[in-house]
Amino acid sequence: MARRRGFLAEIQHQQRLAQQRESAAQRAAAAAQVRVERARAAAARAAAAAERASEAERKRLAKEALAAHVEAMQAEVERLNAGLAGEYAQIDGILAATLESDDWVDLQLLKRSVQHPPFPHPELERPNPAPGPIEVPPAPIRREPQPPSGLFGRKKKLETAKQQAQAEYQQAMQDWMAYRDSIPAQEAALKATHAAFEQKRLKQLKAETSRYEADCRERENEVAEHNASIDDLEAGLGYGAADAVEEYVGIVLANSLYPDHFPVQHEAQFDPATAELMLTVAVPAPNRVRTVKAYRYVKASDEITEAQLSKTEAGNRYASALHQVAIRSLHEIFESDRQGIIQAISLQVGPQTKDPATGRSTFIPLVAVTSPRETFLEFDLSGVVPSATLQHLGAAVSKSPATLVAVDPAGVRRS
Repeated sequence: MARRRGFLAEIQHQQRLAQQRESAAQRAAAAAQVRVERARAAAARAAAAAERASEAERKRLAKEALAAHVEAMQAEVERLNAGLAGEYAQIDGILAATLESDDWVDLQLLKRSVQHPPFPHPELERPNPAPGPIEVPPAPIRREPQPPSGLFGRKKKLETAKQQAQAEYQQAMQDWMAYRDSIPAQEAALKATHAAFEQKRLKQLKAETSRYEADCRERENEVAEHNASIDDLEAGLGYGAADAVEEYVGIVLANSLYPDHFPVQHEAQFDPATAELMLTVAVPAPNRVRTVKAYRYVKASDEITEAQLSKTEAGNRYASALHQVAIRSLHEIFESDRQGIIQAISLQVGPQTKDPATGRSTFIPLVAVTSPRETFLEFDLSGVVPSATLQHLGAAVSKSPATLVAVDPAGVRRS
């Protein structure tokens, strides 16, 4: 019967969840957490100093450590109470939170553009430097020997030196000529090695380019399919197709973020024949909603204790949340439907929990209402009391939602 959030709706929901993380209440809780950490650090430093101190100083430092500990505990209480106040403020403001925003969704803004990452192997695009020519060193030069010293045998010594110089020159010339003649072979070998490296690079480049282009095509196909689904959705809405209306409603309600501690889920089914949307809204069961009134630090026992709300206070807050969820859901759907496709909404609000009578998990309707579009759009929701609005619409409202007293949706009249 029901339809859960579709793929597009889930994307929207996750994006809006990320935006909600930086709420004022969360920032206040974060600031309180900073105070707690500072106080705890001060207490730890004081305790460490007391352990290192002399006996004369120990009593004074122990007293300071105790005072720092008490301050840390009081800071923790402030943090807990700040979080509690923020949590209850969000629950009490469920309806008000949606009134300042337009719930219409421009589906064209959900389209994507292709974003390709850079080619992951740019080094393969650069050719290996080609080897240059090998330079031939200058040819050896024959050196003349220095005239020998001494008074005897100078002529013989000079002749011997000349022969040795000539031999060295001839050997050097032979080595030079051999190296010169080997250069073409060396150059050929370097060119062959370069060619092999280039062939390997080009082969790798071709493979990586093919892989990259395939990934790009896959991304392009995904974006094209996504954008085509948006166009199909818009076309379906133009015809009032049930699946398109249900998908669009899912996107709208996915944008509707509720407090983390009071999550809400919607399931919808549209009947084109009557232009009526059947909407089921699942909220937390009463035992899933906190009932702590405040936290306080008891110095005598060194404990943080909880003071509980009275059953009346907790029940009234839970009932108020149900009423606000009902009115908010009607408002968001009717406001977002600029084409007027949905002419009426039949709505049920309640938890998916264990039936007190059977012990089995079931949906327990605690609010049931059917509202025509024209009637609802006449309301100024900034000044209404949700329970009175539901009564005006002829809703069936549980007399005791905190104890899961269900209503009979079949008895709801259409205004």
